[in-house]
Amino acid sequence: MRRGLYLGRFQPYHLGHHQVLRQIAKEVDEIIIGIGSAQKSHEIDNPFTAGERVLMVSSALEEFNIKHYVIPIEDIQRNSLWVSHVESMVPPFEIAYTNNPLVIELLREAGIKVKESPLFKRNSYSGTEIRRRMLEGEKWEHFVPEKVVEIIREIDGVRRLKTIAKSDQE
Repeated sequence: MRRGLYLGRFQPYHLGHHQVLRQIAKEVDEIIIGIGSAQKSHEIDNPFTAGERVLMVSSALEEFNIKHYVIPIEDIQRNSLWVSHVESMVPPFEIAYTNNPLVIELLREAGIKVKESPLFKRNSYSGTEIRRRMLEGEKWEHFVPEKVVEIIREIDGVRRLKTIAKSDQE
């Protein structure tokens, strides 16, 4: 049994994440998806709650034939303790997948095997670009799985993002 950990904020979960998870599913028997910065929501860079992100990821992964766990992980502000914090929150795993340089370093220092995940159309499949498109009223739906589109519409996520982007300054 080989279990892999994939970490991300998923603000929102998009087709780049989906392609990475499709690839990871070929390499492991089970996938743990760690939703980072779980305590953050209702911010321009983090508009969706941990629960909404769990729903997005879980719904999108229904099409994959692999056992998976979606677990919110709150930030701690002590890098030296971060890996043990993550390990305390998720099932045991043999390999971690990430492209974040700090996370790679922290995991490697803890003796955990790390594989950098492939990037798919990074300029388009990016939470930053998708949120920008939402704010500007541009098409964004084709960058996320259909189930995620449905969830964002259900929670009125675009309106929320536009509201929190407003300023009370003149």
